[in-house]
Amino acid sequence: MPTKAIQHPRRVEKTDEEWKAQLSDEAYYVTRKHGTERAHSSEMCSLFEPAKYGCICCDTPLFDSGEKYESGTGWPSFTQPIAVENVAYKKDGGFGMVRIEALCNVCDAHLGHVFPDGPAPSGLRYCMNAVALSKTKEENVK
Repeated sequence: MPTKAIQHPRRVEKTDEEWKAQLSDEAYYVTRKHGTERAHSSEMCSLFEPAKYGCICCDTPLFDSGEKYESGTGWPSFTQPIAVENVAYKKDGGFGMVRIEALCNVCDAHLGHVFPDGPAPSGLRYCMNAVALSKTKEENVK
């Protein structure tokens, strides 16, 4: 993880009403209100075919299926983002825990959290909410 914020050249900002109109109720709750979907609630955890995963809010490319692995946590997990400038990090002290929140660096959508218990080479586990991600099959990625 970068130790300082990297400014992304693109920004997407919308009103709360615009986000509500664009997103499902669950996606709005997770991405805009920093919620968490139930563990094991998405089939995305068990899908490993070639694909790219982007932000459900602004389509920024976030993760590649080549970095996806089965963590056993009930949420899609990745070892690293596609590009360091696409993910921002924030200390999260909610629920009596200290965690690192992962956010889309373009639209500030809450994606999930990053933990230091992942596999090599990064040693990180990007534990993401499936509802915060849009999946594009590899042949459709430009």
